[in-house]
Amino acid sequence: MIGKNNNTIWKFEMEIKNFQLVSMPEGAEILSAKAQNEIPTIWALVNPENKKEARSFFIIMTGKEIPRNCAMKYISTIQIMKGLYQYVMHIFEKVS
Repeated sequence: MIGKNNNTIWKFEMEIKNFQLVSMPEGAEILSAKAQNEIPTIWALVNPENKKEARSFFIIMTGKEIPRNCAMKYISTIQIMKGLYQYVMHIFEKVS
């Protein structure tokens, strides 16, 4: 809930790879994901006083298989140009 705690918006840069852990304050609320300077980036509402936790994210390229037996929540689709190549990637968070 916005305004309830000492909240602020932080950004978290990601690598272009299939799976990664991102350290965020507990209870962080994902707001959006976009490319910033050709880097996949997530913005989240956080309480910086909360201890950190590792959150699991998948980046799945268009046309690639989605991991089986894994509950995921869709975050966003982003596009990045790297040289002559355009990447269209879909970001999901692994959920329990």
